[in-house]
Amino acid sequence: MSIQAQFDKAVAIVQGLPKDGPVQPSQDDKLAFYGAYKQANEGDAQGSGPGMFDFVGKAKFKAWKALEGTSQEDAKKKYVELLKAILQKQDDEESTKYIAELEAAA
Repeated sequence: MSIQAQFDKAVAIVQGLPKDGPVQPSQDDKLAFYGAYKQANEGDAQGSGPGMFDFVGKAKFKAWKALEGTSQEDAKKKYVELLKAILQKQDDEESTKYIAELEAAA
């Protein structure tokens, strides 16, 4: 399969992670996922971003802007690699299952 299939699977896994489950991405991880997702789907960030009092919006925009110049395919690879790194740190049954699903989609 392609990086697209692996990316789609990774997105499904990240979006389906239970809020109280064993796999809990940090705030920085969540921003990295956001930036890679936006870069993979839309390309480089445009404009100056949200207003100064929109702290969450600014953090998201900054994470996306940090990947400026990264190809959409490379952003998809980055998203998948980030998820794999988080899952490998967990080293539990659920994480192992998710890694196997990602590998199967490759």
